[in-house]
Amino acid sequence: MTDFEQRKTLQIRRPSDVPAGTPLPWQANKASEHAMRVFDASLPLDFPHPVERGTAHDAVAELALRESIRRDVENGQGVRLHTALELGATWAEAAAALDVSPGDARALLQQWADRLHQLYLSDQEQDGKPVGFTPEKHAAVIALTERSDDEGRTAS
Repeated sequence: MTDFEQRKTLQIRRPSDVPAGTPLPWQANKASEHAMRVFDASLPLDFPHPVERGTAHDAVAELALRESIRRDVENGQGVRLHTALELGATWAEAAAALDVSPGDARALLQQWADRLHQLYLSDQEQDGKPVGFTPEKHAAVIALTERSDDEGRTAS
């Protein structure tokens, strides 16, 4: 059974029911399907067109999917911020895109890099194949936080 076929049969009751790596468009589409049924449940019983009335299951699934989406988006801020900076965005531009101050954006990047470095170190201690940021990669990302607010990467 393919990943797509497996996702079609998922019973979502909590955010953790959504498998890691599930594409955001799939989650949004599934949440919209549940939301439409929930909306249809509020229509009058004599509504003249066919509707698929939602249940408590649909309402709970919509909540869980929306929370999964929120978490995925929030967890991806660090990598998207890093990418923007690597591609030449200034701290001022990146912070504005997040609607935060440059200092808050720097703290977000620092926390993200620290988590990935900690993941690398803990994997290394467990004799596993380390993922995350090596000390060198961590240092390179942290060095980005030292740029001035208006300094972007120059083309080489």
